[in-house]
Amino acid sequence: MKMLSVNRGEEVVETLTRLAAEQGITDGAIVSLIGAVDECAISNMPAGDVSTDIVTEYRQPCEVSGTGEIRDGEVHLHVVLGREGDVALSGHLHWARVESFFVHAYAVALESE
Repeated sequence: MKMLSVNRGEEVVETLTRLAAEQGITDGAIVSLIGAVDECAISNMPAGDVSTDIVTEYRQPCEVSGTGEIRDGEVHLHVVLGREGDVALSGHLHWARVESFFVHAYAVALESE
């Protein structure tokens, strides 16, 4: 298992993709994601059309936890965000900026067959 760290001034998906490549992980699981972000965008599917996404941006700090996968070098994350007022939001993470905090991802590479 590898810990991939996103530090202040970095974007989460872009940084995790780069770090996974540096660690030689092209296919694997992100078994845990924890930290906090300053702003982000997540999406969910509308009830009447599962082939599209409704992307919503949040320009406020949020606690973040999640899981995901790495397929063919691409990071795909689903997250739960906790924001002011004890509100929980969930969805596919498109992007997130870390400015005040950190995000740690714990990744496991799939073994080659």
